[in-house]
Amino acid sequence: MLKILLLPFALSVISPFVEAFPEPQANIGNVNPTQNTSSSTACANIHIIVVRASTENPGQGVIGTLATMISGAIPGSTVEAIDYPALLNPYGSSSSNGTTTTTKQLQKYVDTCNKASVVLLGYSQGAHVVGDVMCGGGQATSLGPSTPPIAKKYQDKVVAMIQMGDPRHVAQASFDIGSSQRNGIFPRPANISCNAIAAKIRSYCDSGDPFCDMGDDVQVHLSYTRRYNKDAYDFTISQLK
Repeated sequence: MLKILLLPFALSVISPFVEAFPEPQANIGNVNPTQNTSSSTACANIHIIVVRASTENPGQGVIGTLATMISGAIPGSTVEAIDYPALLNPYGSSSSNGTTTTTKQLQKYVDTCNKASVVLLGYSQGAHVVGDVMCGGGQATSLGPSTPPIAKKYQDKVVAMIQMGDPRHVAQASFDIGSSQRNGIFPRPANISCNAIAAKIRSYCDSGDPFCDMGDDVQVHLSYTRRYNKDAYDFTISQLK
């Protein structure tokens, strides 16, 4: 069973939060994540970059099920899992590392394979990371200084970005999907918003999620792939046409 730790409501209270809520056992989306650990960086027309959730084992994690759906529909497409800490504590340095690593990998791939279109997939901390890569990062408690979005020439190569359970969720953004009406625990400020690339994004957040909605039902956070993989798949395929 996949182990997912709860994110803190704020980094300043992370230690007591973790002590109060021991590690729950969850099989997100009712799938076996070990089926989705392959990665490739060979040049292809479509390249999928996957950033896993906090505390998932290295590899694609549960959102790899979506990568499998997309790559299965596009012969010759490739999938790459980002190697980053995915730590709950210290969350700030982990997400910053993920942002830096993902930025470098995206730049490297586009520079090497300049005819490729790229899809970004991120779950939980991974959703935070892909958002910070594309839209800019930092500027929240313990998340570090402001960082710029990736250069436009790389941004333009990304045709779709899927976020599930993003702690930087901002309610009522044009690209939001789900029942959430509240911001996440680290809402994205206006000066690093993703509005300029809204047409490329689907961000899934439902009411009750402790991390993207400040709710109190962790099972909501653990089950986005089961509820939304088909919608995310349909959106991504439409962006590739």
